[in-house]
Amino acid sequence: MLERGTVLVTGAAGLIGSAVVWALNQRGHERIIAVDRLDRSEKWRNLLPLRFDDYLEADALGDKIVRGLLSDVRSVIHLGACSSTTETDGRYLIENNFTYTKMLAEWALQHSIRFAYASSAATYGAIEGRLSDRLDITRLRPLNMYGYSKQLFDLHASTRGYLDRIVGLKYFNVFGPNEDHKGDMRSVVNKAFRQIVETGRVRLFKSYRPEFADGEQRRDFLYVKNAVDMTLHLVDEPAASGLFNIGSGKSHTWRELVNAVFSSLGRSADIEFIEMPVELRAKYQYATEASLDRLHETGYRQPITPLTEAVRDYVTQYLVPDRHLGDERAGGAS
Repeated sequence: MLERGTVLVTGAAGLIGSAVVWALNQRGHERIIAVDRLDRSEKWRNLLPLRFDDYLEADALGDKIVRGLLSDVRSVIHLGACSSTTETDGRYLIENNFTYTKMLAEWALQHSIRFAYASSAATYGAIEGRLSDRLDITRLRPLNMYGYSKQLFDLHASTRGYLDRIVGLKYFNVFGPNEDHKGDMRSVVNKAFRQIVETGRVRLFKSYRPEFADGEQRRDFLYVKNAVDMTLHLVDEPAASGLFNIGSGKSHTWRELVNAVFSSLGRSADIEFIEMPVELRAKYQYATEASLDRLHETGYRQPITPLTEAVRDYVTQYLVPDRHLGDERAGGAS
């Protein structure tokens, strides 16, 4: 599918989007239209080492579509969105995460263009344990407006039969290079690295449930290189359709994650447990893990990088030398 024409990638300067462009470049594919909103952030730096045919600001994409100027596009990987789980402006979230996605999906389906989009594990809400992408999505109750904005399109696509022809990607806790611009939404790996460099220790939230010791809360952490490999597999597999979990399939504790960062830096662990804000306690999930059964049924068999190896690669190859994905080709230039 990816070899049949131009690939349009939205959110192309973001964490997962830039990694998708990087992975396509690794495969020798440069027929790419990169779409994003560069605004005042530093995420433009993520695009510097990457190769693509054209760049469009997200607000200009609709006009190009209306004017029929994107007839060579054969695949759309729609990753552009407001990804802040603390955003409370409902109108802004709906416009960016729902309305914009509807426009792109309808255009793609009308022109027989392969369409994949970022949903989110946030749509599962307060459910804990091993999360299945076979769950009835009408019964899911997201815990924040971000999760709801993603859920809204999943529901829209389901009721209109789109999910029989498109792919929705429920990303879990993705981390890796090219996330510095995300501010408070950066991964704990990135935040822990900065804290260790600046103070020598890492701060984690205490547990408020007796069955979980401090730092033993669990998440499904996935290296961005694995996430994009799964993403491109599903885009390239014509028979794949519907919602798919994109995770490692194995949960790890926050303590394990942070210890891996300390180890990558050759330091002994020093963790301080702090109070969780009261407003977060009722919404906090203590254990989540992605079921990858549906992904495996599509023929995906690639090994997933073990957490300690993934963290070491991120820390030693990107965070310490301050490099972006693609800088490898330039001999490490930042």
